Amino acid sequence: MLKFAQWVEAEPLTVPLAEGDTVFVTRHPTVSDAVLRDRLWHLYQDAYTPMAVESPSHEMLFRHEFDEAIDDPANRLWVLWDDDRPVAMTLIATEIGPTRYLSRAYFDRRHAGREIHYIMWLVVHPVFAAQGAIIRLAREVLRREAADGALLVFDAPLVHQAGPEGGFAEMMARLTKSFVGPAPVTMLGASYYYAVDFAQVPAVAPAS
Repeated sequence: MLKFAQWVEAEPLTVPLAEGDTVFVTRHPTVSDAVLRDRLWHLYQDAYTPMAVESPSHEMLFRHEFDEAIDDPANRLWVLWDDDRPVAMTLIATEIGPTRYLSRAYFDRRHAGREIHYIMWLVVHPVFAAQGAIIRLAREVLRREAADGALLVFDAPLVHQAGPEGGFAEMMARLTKSFVGPAPVTMLGASYYYAVDFAQVPAVAPAS
C-alpha cells in the first residue's frame, strides 16, 4: 500500500488486512492534498445525491463548508478504502461549539462536563452500501469514541428514521453492542417539515 504514501495524509492503518483483503480504514487529522480532497468531495456528492429527492431538507454541505470541516483538526475524518478507491467516510466533530447543528446550551444543561461528539456525516458510495461498508468503518470509529467516553450525537432524516424505534438508531445500537458493548441509544429530539398548501383553497384576493 505504499502507493498512497505520497498523497494520503493519515495515521497508520487501523484495520489489520487479511491475506488478499484490499479494504482498510484510514484516519485523517486534516486533508491538505487537493487530489484527495476532490476525491472525498465526489464520494460525498455521490452518496448524498439519492437523498436530494427523498428529503425536503438540504442535507448536504456546500463545498466550502465541506472543505472547512476537513480542515478543522478538531474533526476526525475516517475513510474506508477498497484498494485505491474511497468508498465510505464519516466525520466526527469533537468540539460542537463551532458547529451550527447542535445547541451548546442544551448539552451544557443536560450533560455538563461530558465530551460531546457529533457525527457530521456518514456516507457510503451507493455501489458499496450493501457490502458491509458501514460495519467496517463503525468498528474503528465506535471503539475510538468509546475509548473517549464520549456522548456521540447523530441525527437521521425521516427516510432513514421513520419513528423513534428501528431505523438508523437501531443499527447504531447493534453496531455499538457488537464492537464495544451495550451502550444505550437515546432519542434527544425531532424536527418535522410542514407546508400550508394554498392551492387547495378557492382563490383569495390579496390584501390591499
